Amino acid sequence: MGCHLHADIDAFYASVEQLDDPSLRGRPVIVGGLPGDRRSVVSAASYEARRFGVRSAMPVAQAARLCPGGAFLRGRMARYREKSEEIMAIFAELSPCVRQISIDEAFIDISGMEGLLGPPAEAAKKAKALVAEKSGLTVSIGAAATRYAAKIASGLSKPDGLFAVPAGGEEAFMRALPAGKIWGAGPATQALFRKHGIKTGDDIFRLPLEALAPIFGKARALFLFRAARGEGGPFGEGGAFGEGGAPAKGGSRSISSERTFAFDLRDEFAMESALLDMCESLIWRLMEGGMQSRAVSLKIRYADFSADIARESREAAVSGLSDLYGRALALFRRKYRKGMGVRLLGAGLAGLESGAERQGELFGEAEERDRRLEKAILGINRKFPEAALRRGRSWLAEKRAPP
Repeated sequence: MGCHLHADIDAFYASVEQLDDPSLRGRPVIVGGLPGDRRSVVSAASYEARRFGVRSAMPVAQAARLCPGGAFLRGRMARYREKSEEIMAIFAELSPCVRQISIDEAFIDISGMEGLLGPPAEAAKKAKALVAEKSGLTVSIGAAATRYAAKIASGLSKPDGLFAVPAGGEEAFMRALPAGKIWGAGPATQALFRKHGIKTGDDIFRLPLEALAPIFGKARALFLFRAARGEGGPFGEGGAFGEGGAPAKGGSRSISSERTFAFDLRDEFAMESALLDMCESLIWRLMEGGMQSRAVSLKIRYADFSADIARESREAAVSGLSDLYGRALALFRRKYRKGMGVRLLGAGLAGLESGAERQGELFGEAEERDRRLEKAILGINRKFPEAALRRGRSWLAEKRAPP
């Protein structure tokens, strides 16, 4: 049986600001915009700010009313990427099998490494201590036999928390879990939980698949049926991956991720941060399905409900997160109508193909380095299937549109 850690950097953007400016430590910090910015939203809030009710995606104007003494900042994406890279490198010291799934979280496969790292809880403690010592930040870690359970566990004792699910205890863990904590059950699923009186994983466990399907639909019912038994696969959260979204499989021709904002966005930093999150989720799903794509799409829906849709295909397939974000960002900067409020952003990959070895492409030095790394990772995965190794690269190209 495998063993996985899921590490989530606590209040990442806000924590970096507090690290770099000691005068902010212990104060409520809100990243995303200044109170006077028109229609800006909160990208991140420190735990001190959360005590006032401030949350991500909340209008900054509302956050200012809830927390008038807070420190409001526009954010520094390049600095956040730098710290993310630093922390992912620390995780790589523990295991060669690191899978980064967003700028502030990653899976670390420590299967078979108990002799070096000790039991899962001890390995998690070592990871937390290394991050604190070398980066000055804190992480919350969940440990479990599956990535799915580890992801949920990491959120149960934040900040600076550690929650280990005993080996073989995944089913009991999921049955005791409040329904609202089920990863992959987004807002629409949660609404159905409330409608049908489903409050815990045990309530789902007790329903046969034939009873779940009419309520949730076949695909979502199967996901919930498996999740309640501790068998959840690498499904994404509703907000980032779509309702019950699963990694792309061979029969899927496209994947997409959309985000509808609670308040119209006018702050481009917040828009580009949301686009980065969507690109990260798309790359993970692409890797999980063993697929590749040459076509990147973008959707922007404005406050007046008008929309811009763009798609760009290139001869070369998307090589990784930096490449995808660069392409999506170029589309965004080309299409976005300056000053317009945005109510929805979406990004997608189309024309999915099997990720067979690509032929006839010309690579620059950096791309050739990436290609060699991809081939090395593929070789390790073939030799050790349980490693499920994926690229742990956290750096991104600087936030500029490519030529």
